[in-house]
Amino acid sequence: MSEFPTLRQTVLDCTDARALAEFHRALLGYRYRPGDEAPDPGEPDPQGNDWLVLRHPDGAAALAFQQVDALPEAIWPDGTVPQMLHLDLTVPTTRELDRQHDRGLGLGARQLLDRSDDREEPLRVYADPAGHPFCLFVAEPPT
Repeated sequence: MSEFPTLRQTVLDCTDARALAEFHRALLGYRYRPGDEAPDPGEPDPQGNDWLVLRHPDGAAALAFQQVDALPEAIWPDGTVPQMLHLDLTVPTTRELDRQHDRGLGLGARQLLDRSDDREEPLRVYADPAGHPFCLFVAEPPT
């Protein structure tokens, strides 16, 4: 038994859990937890109206999405609604940063800041379709 708790997943509140889960699934290459997959078109989606979990390809839980009735969109970098948290995503090269930039925009992200020409830490900040900010930057893979 560990003396520390284990971080299970990060949960994002959203007003359309299925749409936000689909965005992050496509962006990150994650898979649904068994039972959370999208139903066939026209079929009811009780899970999508409540709680969805995405897992990393290795099976580890990563992100969950909790349906809420209303959620004010964060105003970044300064505004009356703080972001509360954000996701940091990394890629190994500026070429990959540019490729993922195009993918993210194609999936529905909005760019909030472009610092991709920064020599020390090329970085872009986006909002996902629900307005949650996330960063995409160049960094060495974790060891």
